[in-house]
Amino acid sequence: MKIATWNINGAKARLDGVVAWLKESNPDIACLQEIKSVDEAFPRSEIEALGYHVETHGQKGFNGVALLSKMRPDEVNRGLPGDEMDEQARFIEGVFSVKDGAIRVCCLYLPNGSPVDSEKYPYKLSWMQRLATFAEQRLRLEEPLILAGDYNVIPEAHDCWDVKVWQNDALFLPETRAAFRRLRNLGFTDAVRATSDEVPLYSFWDYQAGCWPKNFGIRIDHLMMSPEAADKLLSTAIEKHVRSWEKPSDHVPVAGEFAFEAA
Repeated sequence: MKIATWNINGAKARLDGVVAWLKESNPDIACLQEIKSVDEAFPRSEIEALGYHVETHGQKGFNGVALLSKMRPDEVNRGLPGDEMDEQARFIEGVFSVKDGAIRVCCLYLPNGSPVDSEKYPYKLSWMQRLATFAEQRLRLEEPLILAGDYNVIPEAHDCWDVKVWQNDALFLPETRAAFRRLRNLGFTDAVRATSDEVPLYSFWDYQAGCWPKNFGIRIDHLMMSPEAADKLLSTAIEKHVRSWEKPSDHVPVAGEFAFEAA
């Protein structure tokens, strides 16, 4: 079973690319971030025509996440628990039946947090704490759980092209990386780093002139796995070639192959 995450940076602007990618990569479950669309305006029919069930948690013009799956989810939950006042659409969870049980896949779009001297950075850290609390609770179920998405976190120095450029950025500040480590310390594994020690590996290249051809990238899109999911991991891929497509997102898909079989 192939599970992938991709920040598409706008469903309307990227529809042709999303359709082409779904046909080429053929994921069983796809987590999309920054759909920038209310639920009613998401291009559902074009994706359903490819054989996918579509679940969205949308927001007009900003944020928004979508969960595409070849299997119909048994359960769908929208919104990260822990703050009833938070109206930003950044989280959707699906539960899917597989042989020997069920898997949970969460599609995440974590806050950027910039500028760091604004209210956006405390919101980022608060969101990450809520995620850790949620993840710890889900771990008690002892089910395969995959937290897939754009984390807006550069985990290590080798995950960016130049530390000096990023050292004071919200994506790389010590507090940000410490919050990410708390998630790992709960027992979650970074799928890409579990299968490759290659450096550099990036998932994002800014639209600024030269970043893509010069490989000035960062790795901020992650598949974080519970122990039960990590046991089933077979391989991963960062589908870098998608960045060279016409009208690309500034992110590329990150995918993992797992030894799950649909029920």
